[in-house]
Amino acid sequence: MSPSEIMARPRKIALFGGTFDPVHLGHLHLAALAKDALALDEVRFLPCRISPHKTDAHPAGGDDRCEMLRLATAGLPWAVVDDYELHQPAPSFSYQTAEAMAARFPGCRLFWIMGGDQWEALPAWRHPERLADCVEFIVLARGEAIGPREGYRLHVVRGGHPASATEIRSTIAHGEVQPPWLSPSVAEWIAKKRLYR
Repeated sequence: MSPSEIMARPRKIALFGGTFDPVHLGHLHLAALAKDALALDEVRFLPCRISPHKTDAHPAGGDDRCEMLRLATAGLPWAVVDDYELHQPAPSFSYQTAEAMAARFPGCRLFWIMGGDQWEALPAWRHPERLADCVEFIVLARGEAIGPREGYRLHVVRGGHPASATEIRSTIAHGEVQPPWLSPSVAEWIAKKRLYR
């Protein structure tokens, strides 16, 4: 692609929301898969205050989760940590975030990264049609069939990762010194702040 063609095309920005409690190597792997598959310019990691699907959860503080994201993505020039949702009323609704990002980045192509299970649950989300008006969906599928949905722009990317934030928190709570699936810098931060103990 020539420099003039790069300048002519709109920037491609993917929004990757989640609790990131903590961010792990699976999150980074899936973000990189999406970036490569869609030639994304940027992936914005958006930690939420409280997920509308996990309103009974009490994640680590937003500042800690943001710092872990910054540490984990420090060597990735295409990764941006965005604390937008941490400053909004909880819970975080995806359509509101997408509309805010569309206003912030006019003229850009916006994408929303999600898993196959979330794609299946999407009709039950708050105002999914408003989310669909703002973004194209990148669905990361582990092997399950992902069906199209009328009015939704869909890109299926194949790939998965075994990492589990629940398992990471459990191993730390049980005294594991080197929990699996964490960047060394994130593991050091968790130990320093005594998170999940």
